Amino acid sequence: MESYWLESTKENRKTFPKLERNKKADVCIIGGGLTGITIAYYLSKAKMKVVLLEKKTLCCNTTGNSTAKITSQHGLFYDYLINSQGEKKAKEYLEANEAAIKNIEEIIKKEKIECEFQKADNYIFTREEKEIPKIKKEVEAVKSLGFPAEFVTNVNLPLDKILGAIKFPNQAKFNPVKYALGLVNAMPEVQIFENTKVVELKNKENKYEVITDEGKMVEAKYVVISSHYPIINVPGYYFLKMYQEMSYVIGLEAEELKLDGMYINSEKPTISVRTTKMDNGKTLLIIAGMDHKTGEGKDLSKNYEKLEEIAKKIAPNSKIKYKWATEDTISLDKIPYIGEFSSLMPNVYVGTGYKKWGITTSNVAANIIVDKILERKNPYEEVFTSTRLKPIKNHEEMGNMVKEVVKGLVVDKLKLPKGKIDNIKENQAKVIDYEGIKLGIYKDENRKNICSKASMYTFGVRTFME
Repeated sequence: MESYWLESTKENRKTFPKLERNKKADVCIIGGGLTGITIAYYLSKAKMKVVLLEKKTLCCNTTGNSTAKITSQHGLFYDYLINSQGEKKAKEYLEANEAAIKNIEEIIKKEKIECEFQKADNYIFTREEKEIPKIKKEVEAVKSLGFPAEFVTNVNLPLDKILGAIKFPNQAKFNPVKYALGLVNAMPEVQIFENTKVVELKNKENKYEVITDEGKMVEAKYVVISSHYPIINVPGYYFLKMYQEMSYVIGLEAEELKLDGMYINSEKPTISVRTTKMDNGKTLLIIAGMDHKTGEGKDLSKNYEKLEEIAKKIAPNSKIKYKWATEDTISLDKIPYIGEFSSLMPNVYVGTGYKKWGITTSNVAANIIVDKILERKNPYEEVFTSTRLKPIKNHEEMGNMVKEVVKGLVVDKLKLPKGKIDNIKENQAKVIDYEGIKLGIYKDENRKNICSKASMYTFGVRTFME
């Protein structure tokens, strides 16, 4: 079943042709989600010639299946960020996302986009006593960065036993597909092609050839890979630096419900709540969560049932109208990869690893990448540097990946011949061929190796000693 965002825009959604002739452009964007569309919008205002290629249809994946919260509150994140990256970078991360909220609102006003945009406070709440100290610690961390967060016990969410929450004021929500289509209408100069799958990128005399599965090509000086998961494994090795998670969403018609805020809990399983006004004037209650790492061998059949149980507590007389699911990529240090794709591929840029907060992050990424293309300094680019050499700082999360994600994805016992890995230097990654399988190997400073099956969409991880 399609999401409400996609269903509500069916009649007004433009369709675009498949790429059937070779093209030339200043910039070729791979991926027609909100990141790619926003980058195209900004570049069109800078009078650059842009071609955007989408494998299926615009916004049909992560953007169209999101909960569409526009917020800088990305879980209980800032205390972690201060401890792992320092106060300066934590503050820049917060400021980048707050700027993105303002940017989106300004674009909506400028282009007169009707997309159900509404300012709203965002809350991370808990119903468990053990979570209260974490939330209070997060409040103090965010306040230290100069943002007016506060600890509250009065949360306007009809669930029992809510003990407290951190409140982020002046966040927002909207219909992301209506917004994206509004951007498309505001950039008629951009050439958009749907049902066009990119399979290869070739560097030809300081320009790139972006090649499709049907042999057509776009020649451009700059290339942006905004395809959720990077379509190219080497170089970049993003399949070694990220994992994916699934989440489930239901939309329920709830006429009498009045919830102006946005809500997500701090404990597991995740429960995310928001509302929107549908085109018929009725209220749609959107509940998401029950997330898990892609590839985990769990019984997933009851995920929607559990969300329905929560929905009936919030709005007992609600009726289920929509069910959908979404998948997103998460970097090992929880910070998105935005900027240069690889030092070996100049003028190729990437935005990925948004950890389920891609609506706001899409604008952050667009501004950073557009500034790079236009040779302008962006104040936030260093926080998100996609070529950072040591992304695996979160050892606990790495351990969870090894224990949980890899089950069934890669052979259980893998011992490579020494000759295959002797020429890999410390803090270096390579893809090798082993018995017909493409494998990615990363060697850290302790000469420990992380091995991953080189796939664009799924991967497994194994650690072993030489």
